[in-house]
Amino acid sequence: MLHYPTSQLTSKQTYKFLSGSIIPRPIAWVTTLNQEHGTINAAPFSFFNAVASDIPLVTLAILRRAGSIKDTARNILATNELVIHLVDDHVVESMNKTAASFEPEQSEITINEIETTASNSVTVPGITAAPIRMEARLHQYVPIKNHEEQIITDLFILEITDFHFAETVFDKENEYILPEEFNPIARLAGNTYSHIDGLFDLKRPD
Repeated sequence: MLHYPTSQLTSKQTYKFLSGSIIPRPIAWVTTLNQEHGTINAAPFSFFNAVASDIPLVTLAILRRAGSIKDTARNILATNELVIHLVDDHVVESMNKTAASFEPEQSEITINEIETTASNSVTVPGITAAPIRMEARLHQYVPIKNHEEQIITDLFILEITDFHFAETVFDKENEYILPEEFNPIARLAGNTYSHIDGLFDLKRPD
């Protein structure tokens, strides 16, 4: 096997190896409120996953760029609120547009004419077309530092307050999300995305 000690890698190499190896990754398309300017920001992130169910907790890691905190992270720290959306084919183009760099006072929602809907538990609106959305509040913030004690990632543990499912992706009787109907978009590396495919069942041992 090819061997690369991480002590000899650049940050670009490390990112390429992580993002290319840990695949597929779910996409958290996040809306937040910029209180200073009264605008709604939207951006996608793929360092995202579930961590607990006794209380519904997820993690969202927002990497800093050249040491600068991103708008979404700043907004979460200021308001403790956000809405997380899962992405399918119907919204993937809109999601990609919100990945562009804008000034904090500019709203990706307004610029891209994305329709929103009011939330139940948070002041941040959700994106209407997303098949699944989760209103959330900040549960715990962990600033991740490098060996020189500089913050390189803003790690958020978030508590889900409300789930919203499109009827087409949800089995209401059994309370299951239907993966084939949901058909989520997953993040790979670079500009590459994927769908889930080739589903199979495997019974866990007793």
